[in-house]
Amino acid sequence: MTELPATDPLFSVSDRVTIVSGGSRGIGKEMAAGFARRGAPVVLTGRNAETLEATVAEISDETGTPVRGVVCDVAVPGEITNLVEQVIGEFGRIDVLLNVAGVNRRKRVETVTEEDYDFILDINLKGAFLAAQAVGKQMIAQESGTIINVDSLNTYAPLKGVAPYAMSKAGLVMMTRSLATEWGEHGVRVNTIAPGFILTDLTRKLWSDPTMQEWGLGNTPLGRLGEVEDLVGAAVFLAADASAFMTGQVVRVDGGFTAGLMWPIPFDD
Repeated sequence: MTELPATDPLFSVSDRVTIVSGGSRGIGKEMAAGFARRGAPVVLTGRNAETLEATVAEISDETGTPVRGVVCDVAVPGEITNLVEQVIGEFGRIDVLLNVAGVNRRKRVETVTEEDYDFILDINLKGAFLAAQAVGKQMIAQESGTIINVDSLNTYAPLKGVAPYAMSKAGLVMMTRSLATEWGEHGVRVNTIAPGFILTDLTRKLWSDPTMQEWGLGNTPLGRLGEVEDLVGAAVFLAADASAFMTGQVVRVDGGFTAGLMWPIPFDD
């Protein structure tokens, strides 16, 4: 039996220049830290300069790997162009794009305003497309690269009160497949991670409600809610050579929530 090295190159992201949109908090922050811990040069983006600066300092101190931050609203094309130019200017290439930036507003359909709709779709879908398009041009030129979008279980079973969000995430899956189909010939792979219910600073209050906990845990076969750390492995896998023959796919990291219905009927035996 061949012994694998302590660090398996098949799952390595070391030295892979990585952009993380929406990297200043939550899922994006943990993914950025996960890549930095594994030796990837990481560039974070976020809309709030103060939050972004604090996250950059925190990850750099914790990992010992210098992390960069660029203030960028992915819904603004000019800011994406500036981001890509800065990264290319410093590193000369882009190996990985983690398209994490996303927003939501929980409202009944009949109360959703045009401003609500545009805000959600502009960031979640239009922004993801513009970021992928700008980075994709560089990846096509260098004939290699990996784009990883972050989807949602709302694509497959939309929850009440999040119609525009669910629509934006469903569009993201079609975007993933379309880009994978067009860019495969250039050595560019595009895949998606679909998280289940993940505890973040913004969702812990929601999931602290006993009714929500009972419902979430009762419908998740693994019997717990996800932590942001649960998504890092899937992201590393999709960015590494281990997934070299994967593109246009969705990897669900949801504790089994979408695997089937957990109905309250006892077994016969």
